[in-house]
Amino acid sequence: MDMKLEVVILPVAEVDRAKGFYVEQLGWRLDADFPISDGYRIVQVTPPGSACSIIFGEGLTRQEAGTLHGLQLTVTDILKAQEELTSLGVEVSGPFRDETGAFHHAGDTHRVPGVHPERASYGTFAAFKDPDGNEWFLQEVTERAPGR
Repeated sequence: MDMKLEVVILPVAEVDRAKGFYVEQLGWRLDADFPISDGYRIVQVTPPGSACSIIFGEGLTRQEAGTLHGLQLTVTDILKAQEELTSLGVEVSGPFRDETGAFHHAGDTHRVPGVHPERASYGTFAAFKDPDGNEWFLQEVTERAPGR
């Protein structure tokens, strides 16, 4: 049986501010904005080209706003993606790679500035945060590993 990641719930402090960031600033697709009742609102947005969406709103999670770290977006050109985000007014750190050559460590320790020396697929990252501090990573994937 297939099991596909469809939605990630994102903890935010101010729904309209988050909607402004993701929809108006980043240009992500607005799939839904349902003000169900007082204290219960569902906003769903989807990054360009993604099969997985994020949902934020009111009454959706007990997590504190800004506590999600490690959300990841895959891009084919990390430098172009960083340039595009920067042009939209988003502060992006990177590009960087982990000193181990594997997936990045938590936080910013063990980061080596710059792209992977061979631009190896899965080897280069960049990061940005939303207005609440939820942290997103970009990972450059130019050639998928077998089975992916």
